[in-house]
Amino acid sequence: MFSHRFIRVLAASALLFTVSACATSDEQSGNISDEVILGDREGITAGPLQDSEYFSNDFGTGTGPTPGTQADLVVNVGDRVFFGYDRYDLTDEARQTLNQQAMWMKQYPAVSVTIEGHADERGTREYNLALGDRRANAAKNYLVAMGIDPRRISTISYGKERPAVPGSNATAWAQNRRGVTKVN
Repeated sequence: MFSHRFIRVLAASALLFTVSACATSDEQSGNISDEVILGDREGITAGPLQDSEYFSNDFGTGTGPTPGTQADLVVNVGDRVFFGYDRYDLTDEARQTLNQQAMWMKQYPAVSVTIEGHADERGTREYNLALGDRRANAAKNYLVAMGIDPRRISTISYGKERPAVPGSNATAWAQNRRGVTKVN
């Protein structure tokens, strides 16, 4: 019948279309519970991807994302890590994702990335910008410790200005406390 990869690509495309049609933010997120992150590979990240960026061949071939692209990072590695409330230390799950990102970056040595630091809506704008900066730099420092050239990684903090999920509840806050790796 259909291959697992084809079904994944089809589901990801449908989700991307649905979210891009109604989202005001340029980011989506993975499945999470209040404080426990179940995984970051389930979500599709920022912005509408062009077919040429996502697929290396015709949709029907099921070849998946073009190697070394944002879509490849999202589908095969995971592009985001999550943080606890008022925290910027890396969880075990975050370190696992960053280990995979480091291996992926070693596979594509010409790729550079920007790590975005985000916070939930609680706290002042200034505090959350500083917290987002510490989160982005925690992820960067981990990748550098894993052997990635620091010149390939830039950071930016958006604080609470770009929530992945609108809302004032524990579920939304947990999804907004994140670091997101973007391919430049």
